Amino acid sequence: MARGRVTRLTACDVRFPTSLGAHGSDAMHTDPDYSTAYVTLETDAEDGLKGYGITFTLGKGTEVVVCAVNALAPHVLNKDLGDIVGDFRGFYRQLTSDSQLRWKHSSCLEAQTSFSCILLPNQIGPEKGVVHLATAAILNAVWDLWAKQEGKPLWKLLVDMDPRTLSSCIDFRYISDVLTEEEACEILQKNQAGKKEREAQMLTQGYPAYTTSCAWLGYSDDRLKQLCTEALKGGWTRFKVKVGADMQDDVRRCGLIRDMIGPEKTLMMDANQRWDVPEAVEWMARLAEFKPLWIEEPTSPDDILGHAAISRALAPLGIGVATGEQCHNRVIFKQLLQARALQFLQIDSCRLGSVNENLSVLLMAKKFGIPVCPHAGGVGLCELVQHLIIFDFISVSASLENRMCEYVDHLHEHFKYPVLIQKACYLPPKDAGYSTEMKEESVKKYQYPDGDVWRKLLAAQGK
Repeated sequence: MARGRVTRLTACDVRFPTSLGAHGSDAMHTDPDYSTAYVTLETDAEDGLKGYGITFTLGKGTEVVVCAVNALAPHVLNKDLGDIVGDFRGFYRQLTSDSQLRWKHSSCLEAQTSFSCILLPNQIGPEKGVVHLATAAILNAVWDLWAKQEGKPLWKLLVDMDPRTLSSCIDFRYISDVLTEEEACEILQKNQAGKKEREAQMLTQGYPAYTTSCAWLGYSDDRLKQLCTEALKGGWTRFKVKVGADMQDDVRRCGLIRDMIGPEKTLMMDANQRWDVPEAVEWMARLAEFKPLWIEEPTSPDDILGHAAISRALAPLGIGVATGEQCHNRVIFKQLLQARALQFLQIDSCRLGSVNENLSVLLMAKKFGIPVCPHAGGVGLCELVQHLIIFDFISVSASLENRMCEYVDHLHEHFKYPVLIQKACYLPPKDAGYSTEMKEESVKKYQYPDGDVWRKLLAAQGK
């Protein structure tokens, strides 16, 4: 049972200089430094357990998310954890409905930068932008602590909940026109049958994954070939390649990777929002010869009708549309599903409002019959989203058809409970919690700007 009054909430800016090796590079984000606003929750419970939460960023701006976490902290401090999870829907709504933080056409937050404040026009909220990333970090820490107190990994905590309790964690406001609480309970109740068998299947076989690690846009051909060769030897059968910056270069690189993996293996492409709608259709018509299963984020993540138009245009070519990692809340997912704008839905454990909001999206996807293939990678995203997708299979979708979870082989060594991949599948975590806890030495070493790594790098840059 959840217990303890929240006595302390801290947030720090942790960044990894991944741009130095072109890790994570794509058509829109050429020099990402994978980073996180890292939250720690402490209570006065005798067990001394702590909850850890993260949200994912690309370097600059992480300090702003940290500030937003601190701005939301009064909603958490001195609250009893049992009261929080006992009315999780109410707490979620309280955290996302701060009347001042959710408004503001133009606002500023105090940040530790060379400026006294950072102007964030239209980015405070509601339920999007900086404040929603901060909400995710806090709620991820709450879920981590709750699971630890229950002595279960997060996926198991969710699987063992009865349908009514699970549904009570979800805020159905803005989505009840497509999914009511009763419908959610019916979906969960229906899938009670076969749960034990599906859980046993996950424990022995794991959840199928695909790799993005081989084909970042900034990698040389030699590096791409080397990584593909290693991945094939490791049993990988599903690969994703970054595209969108240069047509001829894409043709060459996609041809190279298709030749390496062979015609029978699965290939996906990711443009990371680079194109206009007509451009996306034209570009993918040219790349269709390489038989991609999907094109991911072909245009602006906010353009629901644009995604729908691209989906219709590419359907005759056998190419699906995948999106979701930059969708800022359940409402965008609702509209993408209503518009039949995607064939593969990609949740993100830190972009949405933590487990609570992801639960609503998983259930909507089930109702619309759209497979969920989560976004992962970054800092800890693999560690977190494995819990959600394993839960999805056991309790919601009950299917592996056209489903797989992204895997990126970066930064796992900095986590206390890193993911375990076996035969290109995620094996369910066994340690209690949400797998969010980082190693203390890593947090200290990579904290920005005072950690050892950054002090040296900034000094070398004359900053």
